[in-house]
Amino acid sequence: MADHIALMPMTRERMHEMFRDFAADPDLFIDMALYERARSCAYARERIDALFDRRQAEADCLSFAVMLNGEVIGEVCLKHIDRAAGECVLSIHLKNDAVKNKGYGTRAERLAVEHAFGALGLKRVCADCVIKNTRSQRVLEKVGFRFLREADGFRYYAIDA
Repeated sequence: MADHIALMPMTRERMHEMFRDFAADPDLFIDMALYERARSCAYARERIDALFDRRQAEADCLSFAVMLNGEVIGEVCLKHIDRAAGECVLSIHLKNDAVKNKGYGTRAERLAVEHAFGALGLKRVCADCVIKNTRSQRVLEKVGFRFLREADGFRYYAIDA
């Protein structure tokens, strides 16, 4: 059976499932002191509950669990959803190296873009990544995002419907 990737609405328990085995990725940080702090943070139920509650309170954000054969392996968000402008910003985090470099992130991003254009009726999805995060850059380009500019340590991308 081939690996099946799906997006499911993020729930409190799915968020806990993701963060129990989460490992911070140094390629996501410009400031390595922040990476060291994130890396040293142990899983704490109350911290994840607070994060889930904050996400739920954001009216302009949809959070999805990235599911691999029914198991949570990451999170993809459509955030800063501006229906008047017809656009949003995509972000993705896979929980650890065991699920990276296997095409799962690419498939999850494609599903998120399809949702933004189809279900939400948006016309543009934007994304950014830290300049040194070449893995994310390759994924964005595979999905069809085009490079827009580089500024302040980030590369900015967009894909249009």
